Amino acid sequence: MARARTLPPLHAVTDARVLARADFLERARALLAAGGPRLALHVRGPGLPARRLLALADALRPEAEAHGAWLLVHDRLDVAQAVEADGVQLPQTGLPAAVARRLLGPHRIIGVSVHSRAEADASLPEADFWFVGPIYATASHPGHPGAGPALLAAMPPVRPRVAIGGVTPERVAELRRAGAVGVAVLRGLWDAPEPALAATVYLARWSDADGDNDSGAPQR
Repeated sequence: MARARTLPPLHAVTDARVLARADFLERARALLAAGGPRLALHVRGPGLPARRLLALADALRPEAEAHGAWLLVHDRLDVAQAVEADGVQLPQTGLPAAVARRLLGPHRIIGVSVHSRAEADASLPEADFWFVGPIYATASHPGHPGAGPALLAAMPPVRPRVAIGGVTPERVAELRRAGAVGVAVLRGLWDAPEPALAATVYLARWSDADGDNDSGAPQR
């Protein structure tokens, strides 16, 4: 049962630019090997044809399983079901969590991206965890200064919270102290010369961080 597993502390999120790289699969496989069960790979490609997304997710599924890592598909429940991914990550523009649960069944993981407590509340009880952000300024949200770590504390303490938006290794400790059970990273991993090496840095900062927010199991 996938939902009984502990939420990884590092979430590697892609975008269409990352997925278009000729060496994407090579870099993703190295990342999965480096992160193992402490890594969740989110295959996200807004605007990407379904067949291309399916091919990439399908190629990575056995790699994720071999290393004990999570594989989640962003928004596309059909692709997630086709490759038997661990679950999905739902944006606010996607299907409601309740609808996704009916389609996916009781054992798949459902993450929901939220920007306010109202959005978090609306995803209950079906959401297993939340992406909370953007915490800091990020290129994906131009003109938005970020809500700061206080947004994590504003969420109801009934689901694990993963911080997203402008997360650098230097900010990991602050986010963990603020209540995050993990961090989601795009550019900090994929724009690095070696994403696998960058992942080890993030994970080391997480392990070294103060705080006792280690429970990533869904609280239901």
